[in-house]
Amino acid sequence: MAATESHPAPTAAEAGGRNVPFILKVYGALCLIDGVVTIPMVVLFGAMVAWALSVDPSLITIGTDPTLPVVMTALSVVITLANAFALIVFGISLMRSRRRNAARWSWALIAASVVQLIISIMLQGVGTHLIAPAIQLAILISLSVTVDPTLRHERHMKRVLRDAEDRQAAARGMLGRDPEGRGYLELNFFNLFWVFAVCSVLGLLIEVAYHMLVVDPGVYQDRAGLLFGPFSPIYGFGAVLMTVALNRFYKSSPVIIFVVSAVIGGLFEAAVSWFMQAGFGAVAWDYSGQTILGLFPDPVAALMGGRTSTLFMCMWGALGLVWIRLCLPRLLALVNLIPWKLRYSLTAVCAVLMLVNGVMTLEALDCWFERVSGVPATSPVEEFYARYFDNEYMAHRFESMTITPEDSTRVDTAGELAAADIEAEGPAEQAAAALAEDSL
Repeated sequence: MAATESHPAPTAAEAGGRNVPFILKVYGALCLIDGVVTIPMVVLFGAMVAWALSVDPSLITIGTDPTLPVVMTALSVVITLANAFALIVFGISLMRSRRRNAARWSWALIAASVVQLIISIMLQGVGTHLIAPAIQLAILISLSVTVDPTLRHERHMKRVLRDAEDRQAAARGMLGRDPEGRGYLELNFFNLFWVFAVCSVLGLLIEVAYHMLVVDPGVYQDRAGLLFGPFSPIYGFGAVLMTVALNRFYKSSPVIIFVVSAVIGGLFEAAVSWFMQAGFGAVAWDYSGQTILGLFPDPVAALMGGRTSTLFMCMWGALGLVWIRLCLPRLLALVNLIPWKLRYSLTAVCAVLMLVNGVMTLEALDCWFERVSGVPATSPVEEFYARYFDNEYMAHRFESMTITPEDSTRVDTAGELAAADIEAEGPAEQAAAALAEDSL
């Protein structure tokens, strides 16, 4: 009896919180209904797309013609179908209070939601259609952290322990290093954010210098990639990818580091180029026609459609090697100069500002695309960007970038160019374009 009084039985929340709150069960029921309703609609739409392609198989050709949205829409259909099944399992898990199972499936839904957002931007640009999926993504991220009390308790204990370890590491001058020694630095948000921020600035400086010294000697060109500040985010994200990939191999052979960096950097550069052109008709670089030492055409540039090249993959490899071996230790020492009391608050503020900068950049590019396409500004947001970030401002800010709507996969353009394309299409192409519109 005494033992029972001194060690009372754990409460439901302490035991894992088997019963989820009623509001979460309601949300789970809505997710279940959403998934059940979505599956037959997606199957029907997929059958319609298959019929359109059977009428004219040339619709699957990837190029600059208006039929490319069909390919993107087909990918969206597959992701939506997988997301629907995940919603059903996730909803059932919440309704039956299977917290840990719900937490696991929430991560699958987060991944699917991110992919759907990217495809939606590429097909329709930035607009109000992104509000609902963005809210859903925010809810899923919140639930992934809070739905399982045992995981939340574990994270809290780890956070308290990590805070104590950080203070000890700061006193030893080892703050930010991987405490287990498996990699060079600890892959947490704090370290990776400052890798992104610093390399966005360094990458911009390198690109501006390369243009002034090699491409067009003596001529300055603004190579910034964000609406505000001296940032080129492609180098920031590239540095983050290289840091994550090479963190455990920083002592490896320079050849391995060079090759891995070249492959990661080249593929990432090509992916960003494709996304920008597909979503906004924006072309910021094109290496088509480059040669190897002037002797024969560059096979990488030809294979990637000019989105990357052998020369720039080698530059990515060299940058990765210099970054891992020389710059990363110095960056860590520089970041550790941030006072302890400002460490996380300053990072949070800077991260929010960078996020706002990125969102406004996408919106400004989207409005620029709409204006070039002949679509009039009808919303307060579009009027705001038309007033403060007009075509002249955007062309001056992004000097190396051109907008070519006909090269995008957008299906929401209502300008004369889109109308002319539709009139020139045959019945099968018109049906495919209509299907792409309906899917969104």
